[in-house]
Amino acid sequence: MRYAALDGGKRLRPMLVLAASELGEAVHEAVEQAMAAIEMIHVYSLVHDDMPAMDNDSLRRGKPTCHIKYGEATALLTGDALQTQAFDVLSRPTELPAARQLAMLSVLAKAGGSRGMAGGQAIDLANVGKQMVQADLEQMHSLKTGALIRAAVLLGATACPDLSDAELSVLDAYAAKLGLAFQVIDDVLDCEADTATLGKTAGKDADNDKPTYVKLMGLEAARSYAHKLVAEAVALLEPFGDKALRLRQLAEFAVARKY
Repeated sequence: MRYAALDGGKRLRPMLVLAASELGEAVHEAVEQAMAAIEMIHVYSLVHDDMPAMDNDSLRRGKPTCHIKYGEATALLTGDALQTQAFDVLSRPTELPAARQLAMLSVLAKAGGSRGMAGGQAIDLANVGKQMVQADLEQMHSLKTGALIRAAVLLGATACPDLSDAELSVLDAYAAKLGLAFQVIDDVLDCEADTATLGKTAGKDADNDKPTYVKLMGLEAARSYAHKLVAEAVALLEPFGDKALRLRQLAEFAVARKY
């Protein structure tokens, strides 16, 4: 579990939790727990995605994937344990009102399940070798990638009892656009970055004949689309003023990154 979770990675999702929590009067212990929990869910998904039954990759974060290092059985159990530990951490008592803490647990559970990340991965696997129209591709990635990014923002915001449901809805819309932009750039980088920079095998989507934004739109059109989505996401943050600075910076990082 330490091998998978504690070395390398962008830590984007925990940073989104923290950034969203800066918009209100957050209960800091709840924020810290949510940051740890969201990263555990993300890492568990990477461990399982890299296994031969799914993406079959041998490199992650610049080192051998968990199943290459420790074997498939241990990798499977590592992912399972990270998933359950995420909910153990998030359910620990804090000064946050109980209704808010239950809401945070629900956000994370839905984001990781059949109506979120796992469902999106299932759609992805079912469409290997097929061409998808843009609406279907976006639906898939709103689940596979976007659901956990939306969860990160909502977890941080829900840890602020003073933020209203209307404000949470605005933040959810920001996160939905950011999640799509992040995936579009992932598709771009898979085509133009090298394995050493990415820390994972470059060109894997093409090798596996997966539907991607680059395959659908072309490289430059996909990159432009990602920048458009981020501009729209950042515009939604205007009512929050300077408190949303870190959320704006993270959105800009999502499209400027090289890995």
